[in-house]
Amino acid sequence: WVMQTACQQLHRWQQSPATAHLQLAVNVSARQFRQDNFVALVQCVLEETGVAPHGLKLELTESLVLDNIDDTIAKMIALKALGVRFSMDDFGTGQSSLSYLTRLPLDQLKIDQSFVRNIGIKPSDGMIVQTIIGMAANLGLEVIAEGVETLAQQVFLAEHGCTFYQGYFFGRPGPLAGFEAMLNTHQAPA
Repeated sequence: WVMQTACQQLHRWQQSPATAHLQLAVNVSARQFRQDNFVALVQCVLEETGVAPHGLKLELTESLVLDNIDDTIAKMIALKALGVRFSMDDFGTGQSSLSYLTRLPLDQLKIDQSFVRNIGIKPSDGMIVQTIIGMAANLGLEVIAEGVETLAQQVFLAEHGCTFYQGYFFGRPGPLAGFEAMLNTHQAPA
């Protein structure tokens, strides 16, 4: 249901020049991802909704990815062949192996908010954030920081090459209508 609803919304956005560039990320649980027919289910939803798959991003956690690495890679490759993109959620908090990171067909690393929260407070967390940003850039991956709540955090991230953010600094979770109204406000001609 969540995947169906997300793809229906993404398809609506793709029909308008003002929102066609938007991507929609869907968190996938380990239980869902481990279903034998997961790839077929996603493919079915993509076909039913008519969504352009490049706008759909599936967020996987490190623990999910490392649970059965060969099965994970096979499913990710099959979904990438359909045009779906992948983000590794909460990066830096799990027990990831950098050798696995180079084998995974990822598009993005998502810096965990526990590191972002301590930017400017705990120097080691700032260094970890810089390292993740640099590593992502060297691997050709986008990087997004979660939990950005202050201008100082956003400035630090931007200065170190991270230009995608999520967090209360930009807005709180809310209904779709409020999000679309905010988009219209920011895209209105001056």
